[in-house]
Amino acid sequence: MLLIDKPAGLTSHDVVGAVRRVLKTPRRGPRIRVGHAGTLDPFATGLLLVLLGRATRLQPLLMALPKRYETVARLGATSSTLDPEGDITVTGRLPPDPPPLPTGELRQRPPRYSAVKVDGERAYARARRGEAFELAERTVTVYRFEQDWRDGERAAFSLECSAGTYVRSLIADLGDAYCLSLRRTDIGPFSVGDAVAPPQGEEAAVVPLGLERALGFLPHAHLPEDAARLASHGVAVPAAGLPLRPPTAARRPGGVAAPEDDSAELVLLVDAGGVIAVAEPRGGPEGPVYKPIIGFRG
Repeated sequence: MLLIDKPAGLTSHDVVGAVRRVLKTPRRGPRIRVGHAGTLDPFATGLLLVLLGRATRLQPLLMALPKRYETVARLGATSSTLDPEGDITVTGRLPPDPPPLPTGELRQRPPRYSAVKVDGERAYARARRGEAFELAERTVTVYRFEQDWRDGERAAFSLECSAGTYVRSLIADLGDAYCLSLRRTDIGPFSVGDAVAPPQGEEAAVVPLGLERALGFLPHAHLPEDAARLASHGVAVPAAGLPLRPPTAARRPGGVAAPEDDSAELVLLVDAGGVIAVAEPRGGPEGPVYKPIIGFRG
């Protein structure tokens, strides 16, 4: 895993392409798989998790981790895209100071200019063609939403939220407002303070985190040789008596597992040779077991 601090103007796909060029992996034929966990809009900056090789199997787990953002909003104006790239209409209507900032479970409709797919195509592509469509609402959770400062028609906010939350929509819902800037500072235990700029040029160096360090937010169960062999083939192994090392990193910003954070229940299976699989605890006829759900061997 690479922790990249994405600058404004690049897409997440651009960053993946830059890493792929450094690794000299062709689009066809033998290559190292490269992907990312969690798209950032081109105007947004901040933490992007880039996954290499078998770590791409972690994409669903990492995308489900809660996020932390910082945003500066322009007040008294609206944007067709809810960000600086849209058509701007100045209204002069300012939200209260401070505005009501909702937390908890919320119903939210993704922006028309988003990467959500509609009949197999990104919503923003349809929106740019002027097509009429409506995206389905979804339930998201906002754990913290605070106004950091306000100066006339500018205000800064920081928030922690569940995966799938659109900060642009939260700001637009305050009234006549849109995001001037947006920065993702944390994904679960990962911080932008530990990230590096995207590689530039084919001779740039990349130094990824190993799987065991990247998954340090999960408790570790060390398996003996026989159990490790079974787990590497996806077979559930008895949990009783296995030493369980606690996580070495918090599961989410603030150090508290979010209620719907499925990773709070997962375990990393390891042996003397390293990481075997991510597993979930289950009940079995002969007692509790660890069932591998994301394997890294074989």
